[in-house]
Amino acid sequence: MARNKKGVPVHGWLNLDKPLGLTSTQAIGRVRRVTNAQKLGHAGTLDPLATGILPIALGEATKTIPYAQDADKLYRFTVLWGAATDTDDKEGQIIATSDTRPTAAAIEALLPRFTGDIMQTPPRFSAIKLDGERAYDLARAGKEVEIKSRPVTVYDLQLIETTENEAIFELECSKGTYVRAIARDMGQILGCFGHVTALRRLAVGGFTEENAISLDVFEKMMQSASPDQVLLPVETVLDDIPALAMTDAEISRIRQGQTLKFISRPDYDRLIVAGVDDATDLILALGGNKPLALLEKQGIELHPIKVFNL
Repeated sequence: MARNKKGVPVHGWLNLDKPLGLTSTQAIGRVRRVTNAQKLGHAGTLDPLATGILPIALGEATKTIPYAQDADKLYRFTVLWGAATDTDDKEGQIIATSDTRPTAAAIEALLPRFTGDIMQTPPRFSAIKLDGERAYDLARAGKEVEIKSRPVTVYDLQLIETTENEAIFELECSKGTYVRAIARDMGQILGCFGHVTALRRLAVGGFTEENAISLDVFEKMMQSASPDQVLLPVETVLDDIPALAMTDAEISRIRQGQTLKFISRPDYDRLIVAGVDDATDLILALGGNKPLALLEKQGIELHPIKVFNL
């Protein structure tokens, strides 16, 4: 006999504005308690020090998490000059200090070096896996941590405000970019050291502050509303993928995991109308105006790679 799943089937995205002092896992735990959802996941960890946008997927939306994780990010962060820490933020131990303080002009002159395609070494205290273990676990155990540099893309880095000891920046970047590493490296180049004291994520792709909900507000809303009234649709992170309505026969085949072949002229016309061309490799199949599946396009064949049970 199949074991019953705990919780109820709840599907969609919550654009959560994570509060200070809470881990991403703790935030998910509180969402789980008020929704009783069977399955949850998030698109990009935020440290307890950080606040802001934490997209949380519930139910079938968890199948679309990779597409949210791949989205570009927007951050605002504060760097305190004059000290380096072992975590590159204020939660760590101070490992070096300096009386030197950079001028606004010196900071501005440095920004182009951190813009574009750059190589970055993640912090020692990070979730990077080294031989199957998290870097932060190794670092906390006092073991030597050697992390290789890797490419990331910084689309824009702006100095917003500066005082003698601090500077506030806004950063738009690709996935995998560590804000703490940017603060650390700027401090080293400026000869004054530096670490992050405040960090807020302003956006993850289409998840922005404008449509975010605080955890306290969400918990209060769940006292009188159902999750379906509050959550964003499963397909929220699939807006840039062409959508194609399926016939009843095609829906049946997709649900069985079968490949479709689009070889006739009417089939070709349907693809053109949906915005599918030779460069398209992914299609969102719709069944009854609901997300049915993600299809991988290989020539004339459409292969189901993720089927939604909605």
